[in-house]
Amino acid sequence: MSLSPSSTVQAARRAVAQRLREIRLDAGISGTELAARCGWTHSKTYRIEGARTPPSAEDIRRWCEACGNDDQAPGIVAQSRNAESMYMEWRRKLRAGLAQLQHSYVPLFRSTKLFRVYSPTLVPGLLQTEGYAAGLLSTITEFRDIPNDVAAAVVARLERSRILHEAGRRFVFVIDEAALRHQVADAEAMAAQLGYLLTAGALPAVSFGIIPMTAAPGPLWPVETFHMYDDTLVSVELLSARVTVTQPADIEVYAAAFERLRSMAVYGPQARALILKAIGALG
Repeated sequence: MSLSPSSTVQAARRAVAQRLREIRLDAGISGTELAARCGWTHSKTYRIEGARTPPSAEDIRRWCEACGNDDQAPGIVAQSRNAESMYMEWRRKLRAGLAQLQHSYVPLFRSTKLFRVYSPTLVPGLLQTEGYAAGLLSTITEFRDIPNDVAAAVVARLERSRILHEAGRRFVFVIDEAALRHQVADAEAMAAQLGYLLTAGALPAVSFGIIPMTAAPGPLWPVETFHMYDDTLVSVELLSARVTVTQPADIEVYAAAFERLRSMAVYGPQARALILKAIGALG
């Protein structure tokens, strides 16, 4: 089972590269000849075909024109843009600020009926309290060196979380116990956050499970944070980027992984005991 989001992106890039290579081969010209027709070095041709250099829209148009297949260019350009949009660097995503980032998720949330979230290190955004969110977003702002709009971003995040109380949706959260212990805010804010988890897990539409640190070896290891929106999209959070997975086969991998992680978690009184233990550790 492969859960690497980078491999998903690379597979999409390879599909574009393979399609361009097939067009060249069908035209019966060598890579060197294609390079001459396009006005670039032959090494660029092989970098593109090897999926080492993503082609620009202009590169694709020149390639198809050189092979006498101008009509293929629009489709390949669209395919290439889709592959590149899967991998969105945070520095690009955060140009408009953290508040705008929170708002950008609203349409996706509104169209989703089943939310599945796995987080090994943090309380999921939909379950975050004001103090916890402020602490986390302040750290992100400092680390990313972006304009400080934390106050507005926290308000937007809390407004977005109201969806937990709307009818017609289900939310399944699985976290590692370590997420209860990482102090991303001061002790008072952490206590408030952990206290909120005691009640949030009891909401009618919410399933909240915790994988204990002392759990016996299970059917899956801790993986990266990911969010599943119905069975149509998975968002994977990396340090440098957010990867969007839309291929059905890849979504099935994440769905299978989520079920395994869910089976490792404890719920109800056992989960409450872990939360209370974490509160007690705050001193």
